[in-house]
Amino acid sequence: MPKLIRNLTPIISSLALANKKMAFLSGPRQCGKTTLAKSFLDSNDLYFNWDDLKFRKNWTKSPSTVVENALTTHSPKIVLDEIHKNLKWKNQLKGVFDLYSDQLEIIVTGSAKLNTYRKGADSLVGRFVHFHVLPLSLCEAVQGKTFSYSEMCNFIQSPELTAKKIDSEAIDNFFQFGGFPEPFLKQNNEFHQVWQKNRVELLIRQDMRDLSNILRLSQVEVLASFLPDRVGSPLSVQTLVEDLDVSFNTVKSWLGQLQNVYYHFEIKPFSKSVTRSLKKEGKFYLYDISQIEAEGPRFENFVALQLLKMVHHFNDTGQARVELHYLRNKEKNEVDFVVTNKSGPLFTVEAKLDDVSIDKNFRVFRKDISCPHFQVVKRKSILRRSVEDNATYVISASDFFRQMP
Repeated sequence: MPKLIRNLTPIISSLALANKKMAFLSGPRQCGKTTLAKSFLDSNDLYFNWDDLKFRKNWTKSPSTVVENALTTHSPKIVLDEIHKNLKWKNQLKGVFDLYSDQLEIIVTGSAKLNTYRKGADSLVGRFVHFHVLPLSLCEAVQGKTFSYSEMCNFIQSPELTAKKIDSEAIDNFFQFGGFPEPFLKQNNEFHQVWQKNRVELLIRQDMRDLSNILRLSQVEVLASFLPDRVGSPLSVQTLVEDLDVSFNTVKSWLGQLQNVYYHFEIKPFSKSVTRSLKKEGKFYLYDISQIEAEGPRFENFVALQLLKMVHHFNDTGQARVELHYLRNKEKNEVDFVVTNKSGPLFTVEAKLDDVSIDKNFRVFRKDISCPHFQVVKRKSILRRSVEDNATYVISASDFFRQMP
């Protein structure tokens, strides 16, 4: 299987490890966290997994003894995988860091639980840098050069009006198998079907069980099966209540837990200074785009995930504080996505499979916000500027995302 270089690799070194901070890597199951963490290890460095009984026993007895032994016989770099499954992990990790941070580089990896528990990790404040590790971006999939934040801003203000040639087969495979590294690299339909089934079962039967007290996991599996058909639209919880025959609060709770284990993510409407905008109804998208059968919603989910990954990248690396929203007013006019910074909207995006005639919906919001607008299409080799509006473009997804982190 070929090796993929992740965009975060040099940044984890320069921003966390070089500054004597622990690197926390959290993200969906099987998105490549452990592989990324191990890529920092030399032959004499050590990898520990909480699921290994011998390590669990030794760490429970004395974390400092484990570390001292590692420093005696190996070079000073360790990966602690799923260490947050230990109830006392925060205080134990604080003690290890405070004693050995001058001698030791520590990378901690975990799924949703690490991100959830990190929020209450007051004892670790100032001791770590947190990075979101998500499925591959298109740029990572084709191993392209990544934009910095300033380069991205220059690009959206003036994209090159010549479409670039990019590996069309890689794009098609990405769209078919999704951005999780293993199925993307194998590109085998049978393997992909088995992998997908196992991942969903593990998310619900193991990760959700560990994270919550939910007993009716079979019903949660049914709820999860409903979501791929509802991608890209404001989600009606009441409809799910009627389908599942459970209470409103129960469905809300289950949706929250599914989000905590990285089954889906939610994008909220942008309401600041937008006339008659919606303020609460979120749109739901999946981390595994290959679960969505309909091509249009799958492409919109692809665009959503690429933008989410970009937003996390710029936030995690300290380049900018940016957010991802969508635009929708009470008259049901909508623009799929808007990326904002502290000054307001940076750019808006409408996802279209094949339609290169510019959707007029975004014009409704022009009186409230003014920024470049991109209609991103799946069709390749499209890049044109609107004659009517100099800051409006129709652009192929391959060109729009080819350098986005």
